[in-house]
Amino acid sequence: MTLDSPAAPRVAGADVTDATLIFNRGAGGSEHASPDLLVEALHGLGYRPVYRATDDEADLASALEGVRGTVFVAGGDGTVRAVALHLAGKGGVRLGILPMGTANNIGRTLGIEGAPPDVLARYGRARTVPFDLGRVTAPWGEDRFVEACGCGAFADVLAEYDPEGGKSPLRAVQALASTLRGFEPPPLALTLDGQAHPEAACALVEVMNTRATGPRLRLATTADPTDGRLNVIRVDAEQRDGMLASLAALARDEFEALPSVLSDEARVVEVPYVGQAFHVDGEVRPAQPGVTGTVRIEVWPGALQVLVPPNEGG
Repeated sequence: MTLDSPAAPRVAGADVTDATLIFNRGAGGSEHASPDLLVEALHGLGYRPVYRATDDEADLASALEGVRGTVFVAGGDGTVRAVALHLAGKGGVRLGILPMGTANNIGRTLGIEGAPPDVLARYGRARTVPFDLGRVTAPWGEDRFVEACGCGAFADVLAEYDPEGGKSPLRAVQALASTLRGFEPPPLALTLDGQAHPEAACALVEVMNTRATGPRLRLATTADPTDGRLNVIRVDAEQRDGMLASLAALARDEFEALPSVLSDEARVVEVPYVGQAFHVDGEVRPAQPGVTGTVRIEVWPGALQVLVPPNEGG
């Protein structure tokens, strides 16, 4: 199903006028909205909203226990991810995103952009679409992701990245370029939907559900989290000049078109594990030297139901 497909009519077993608001006061853009303002706007749209204050993961789990109807999340990708993972696989509930972060990779992929009150005003004409997640089975355990999972230079950069330094796409790209200059990735033979691919040294292996990950790195410009597939992005480590060009291409939204970049779609991806670091969204799974195995990454089709308002002016 594409983002332009008709909406699912209603959430089975739920009163769609029920609404819960999760608001992250620490997210970027929170100065342009308040829980009271958004609750009032939800009333205006015909919802019966309840605001839940959530300061930590325990509060969030309590706020979402037995929730029905629509959960509106005013926050950045981290807050949206936390809520999405709590709601995954649960019937009678759907997610509404009010982006307030720095990157907003999830909202941007769905075309949800703007100040929270302006976005919320458009939810009166929203569609309901299925939203996929990714599931990971690896030597370190099991994981789920909303944006991306991968290994290579970006995962290594994240392992050393200082989040206290602030989120900056430019700083992230510079750190990535610096890491690549001395980066020697191991050769890996990936398997996509049961088909083995030739062994190759990849500077980057990213299995993408959204178009961007991290500090708005748009690595999979055609990714569609409603289509039941994942986008597999690999960068040939032998083409150093091509990689440097690809860093510049991020700003031009032409990453996948570069000769050093291989782009595929798959439902199941298997990556040989030789102890390298991985990231799962913004979380790092540290390197485990000497540990071997397989990292299996598969799509979870329609794990969520998500409300998508029309674009501004749409």
